[in-house]
Amino acid sequence: MSDMGRQSLGDKAGAALKPDSQKSYLEQATDTIKGKADSAASSGQPESQKSFTQQAGDAISGNQNENSGSLLDSAKNALGMNNNNAAGSNTKNL
Repeated sequence: MSDMGRQSLGDKAGAALKPDSQKSYLEQATDTIKGKADSAASSGQPESQKSFTQQAGDAISGNQNENSGSLLDSAKNALGMNNNNAAGSNTKNL
C-alpha cells in the first residue's frame, strides 16, 4: 500500500519494467508526469512519516529526498531498455 498522494509499488514496477520503445507517447507522458509528482511528494514528506513499504519503494526508485539515480533506471540503462533519447537526438548542432 502506498502513502497518500504516492504511486503504489505495483504502478512503479509496471511503468519501469515495460520498455519505453513499447509505450505510446501518451503512456510515456503519463509515466513521466506520475513519476515527477511522486518524486515531489517524496521530497515533501519527511522520512520519519513514510511507511516501511514507501521507504523501500523510494530506495529502489531513487526518490530519497535527494537527486540520486534510481536502481531501476540503472538496470534499464544497462540492458538498453531506457529509450529516453528520441531519434536523431544524438546529432550535434553545427
